[in-house]
This record gives sequence, C-alpha cells and structure tokens, in this order.
Amino acid sequence: MSPETIFTVCNYGVLPAWLLLAFAPGWSFTQRLVHQVWIPMLLGAVYLGILVFGPPPPEGADFFSLHGVMTFFTSPWAVVMGWVHYLVFDLFVGAWEVRDAKRRQISHWLVVPCLGFTLMFGPVGLLAYLALRLGVKGAVTLEE
Repeated sequence: MSPETIFTVCNYGVLPAWLLLAFAPGWSFTQRLVHQVWIPMLLGAVYLGILVFGPPPPEGADFFSLHGVMTFFTSPWAVVMGWVHYLVFDLFVGAWEVRDAKRRQISHWLVVPCLGFTLMFGPVGLLAYLALRLGVKGAVTLEE
C-alpha cells in the first residue's frame, strides 16, 4: 500500500469518531467505538507497521536537531507516520475531553468548539478545553 493510500484511509477513517464525539457523545455506539481501545490500537499498528516494514529514514535524519527532523520528514513514509501520530493522540485527547466534561457536568455544547480545535490544532484545542473547565468548574487537577 502506498503512503498516499495509508494517509487517506487513516485521515478519513478517524472522522466518523470525531463526528460521534461532537454530535452523539452519549450514544452507546460512540462509547463502543470511540471510548475503547480499538481505534488507537489500529492506528498504533499502522504506525508500527510503517516503522518496522517501511523504508529506512533518509540519510542525515535524526530527532536531535531541527535539520535532522526536517530531513526525516522529506520521506513520504515519515510524514504518514507523523500524521498517524497526530491522529491517534488528537483523538485520544478529544475523547478524554468529552469524558472529562461529562464527569464534571460541563455542557457538551461548550465542549464542541474545543473538539474542533483539538482535531485541527491539537494543543490549542486542549488549551481551550482546559481553560473552559477552569472557567466553568475551577478545575486545575487532571486527576480522573
């Protein structure tokens, strides 16, 4: 399978989970699909498959300098790995935001914009949600 195909399948594959989080967070199917291990495990397996069976990184690639990271990401396979990394962690954070808001009795409709930011801009969405929960509930702890 080409890196383009893997990118497209993974990218579009997570969108239903995001839609369920935004518009049907209490539905039992959302609980079974999004709040269990299956999507992160599947994306993790894709990542691992590329890591183990994909081509070696370009010469000069490393994670200890900006130049080395830029060299690494000249490979389409490295970009797909990076994108899958974003997808799995952003979805994990978005699902946590929904669960945390429910536990803290924060209106889901206040959380939906945070989910959009988490999907598109990762840390900005988490920042927005943490600011929301601080403002609404005064919550500073990340304990469950």
